[in-house]
Amino acid sequence: MREELLPGGNTTGAVLIGGVVHKRASRWTATVHAVLRHLEDAGFDAAPRALGFDDQGREMLSFLPGETIGGREPWPGWASADSMLVQVGQWLRRVHDLTAGFVPPQDECWFVGRTMGPGLVVGHQDASPYNAVVDGDRLVGFCDWDTAGPSSRDWDLAFSALTWVPLASPRDGRPLSDDDVRERARRLRLLLDAYGYEGDRSGFAVAVPQRARRQADVIRHLAHAGDAAAIALLPIAELLERSATDVEALPAAFWTR
Repeated sequence: MREELLPGGNTTGAVLIGGVVHKRASRWTATVHAVLRHLEDAGFDAAPRALGFDDQGREMLSFLPGETIGGREPWPGWASADSMLVQVGQWLRRVHDLTAGFVPPQDECWFVGRTMGPGLVVGHQDASPYNAVVDGDRLVGFCDWDTAGPSSRDWDLAFSALTWVPLASPRDGRPLSDDDVRERARRLRLLLDAYGYEGDRSGFAVAVPQRARRQADVIRHLAHAGDAAAIALLPIAELLERSATDVEALPAAFWTR
């Protein structure tokens, strides 16, 4: 059958064959598939279904039909729509609630190198606009579960806040105006309200910059090891470092507005 190259996919190229997604597998893929089967068994249909492996050892996943950002610049309007941000918060809450009781296989292996434990959920870890699948104004779900793994709820939320609110700094380096800061505070509140977050929101003043720096460290580590995709993402690592510094400079009132 003909292989159709799918748009996006900064780390693992994906192709569509006969309506099934085929992607390069990693040593943690089998554990991620266990998560996807757990979600499927719970009736959750806003994530790909794990379909095993092909004769080349590539993982096989069901295809989520809809629109993705791919390589488009600027991003489509839905990436900044309030209605989409609300759906992202609701999607994260559903995934976290469903995976709070997930029991991994005995040989569990994760990209993040952490094991499941009390109080942890399985976070997507990259539920950002460039991994979203959208149909009109409806969030279909998120693809690219490669880096999913054990996480606190705050840690997973922090990365989505960076990319969807967004709390990441502008790529052009321009400073934020007072109106920009107020709008970001409003959208952060919208995301956390949609999630139903009941913790101390001021804690995100620490969690968000830590999450940004952790992501930057991972990119640089992989790039140093010669990973071509990570090398291409080095400018993003720089942006994440700048974002962490800028977030730390926000006033305390920002987090509780």
